[in-house]
Amino acid sequence: MNIRTSEHPNSRTPFPAPLLSVRDLRKYFPIKRGLLPGVRAWVKAVDGVSLEVFPGETLGVVGESGCGKSTTARLVVRLIEADQGAVAFGDQDVRAAGPDELKRLRRNMQLVFQDPYSSLNPRMNVEDAVGFNLLVQGTPRTEARERTAAMLEKVGLAHAAFGRRYPHELSGGQRQRVNIARALVLGPKLVILDEPVSSLDKSVQAQVLNLLQHLKAEQQLTYLFISHDLNVIEYICDRVIVMYLGQIVESGTAEELYAEPLHPYTQALFASAPSMDPSRRLEQPPITGDPPNPIDPPSGCRFRTRCPHAMPRCAEATPPMYPRSPTRRVACYLYDDGPAQALRTA
Repeated sequence: MNIRTSEHPNSRTPFPAPLLSVRDLRKYFPIKRGLLPGVRAWVKAVDGVSLEVFPGETLGVVGESGCGKSTTARLVVRLIEADQGAVAFGDQDVRAAGPDELKRLRRNMQLVFQDPYSSLNPRMNVEDAVGFNLLVQGTPRTEARERTAAMLEKVGLAHAAFGRRYPHELSGGQRQRVNIARALVLGPKLVILDEPVSSLDKSVQAQVLNLLQHLKAEQQLTYLFISHDLNVIEYICDRVIVMYLGQIVESGTAEELYAEPLHPYTQALFASAPSMDPSRRLEQPPITGDPPNPIDPPSGCRFRTRCPHAMPRCAEATPPMYPRSPTRRVACYLYDDGPAQALRTA
């Protein structure tokens, strides 16, 4: 494997190459003309997303529903094919991989889905659901059964008690533990978690998040963690990227982002988060209006139609990711060192 040194976002020392590298990823979904041939329009679900995930870290992806988080996850593991862009896992080109090579790659890249019930086959018991991945990869049945039993124990489900149960006999938290076991039984390096706790009760969420933290340390895992819950992102992530309408608008360490969100959209997300403090009651909504239509998004900055700081130049071109520190990037003209300087300091 070719290792290139780069500066890790959380360190100033040389670091191995990113485990996952995504460059200018794009996916447009066609809208057909009904019974007529041809495409009427395109839904711009993911439009120019670039990110890196370094070994051993947890990168969070946050944004409101419909921003392209889950589509990005599926593009990375090629559950759907990208229209444009590059995806590299280590030194391997994921998009160029043939069927056999992709099968090997997926041993090291596993996805945990949002809904723990619909992602399990109701006709397969827990042991079969977890062990199926091993059998597909050519593991002998006896070894697959042993590894399945061991993994179920690691996620807190005793094999003797849960191995023969079916999904409808489990609680939501138990089903998600089965999904986690199914993803980890192959020994992956990267686990993509797509809203893994959003459908669970708060007390169960905490248990599953603590389990994920424990498994990460025990098995030296790397996580790409997708969520709309800012508290969950703050708890589990090292770095965070913020997505809006198919594009990244801000990135930085979790500490930086929570101490001082820079992009107006990120600020609105934090202001919208519920609080138990009665002195922080909202009298006006921090963000107004609905997200624009992804079929025909606004020109320039896609947030400008809802942004209180919108300027004429915001409609002219998409703002680049301006560096604000060695670890911070923000796509907003308020942080340009040109004409918007006065607005930023006002």
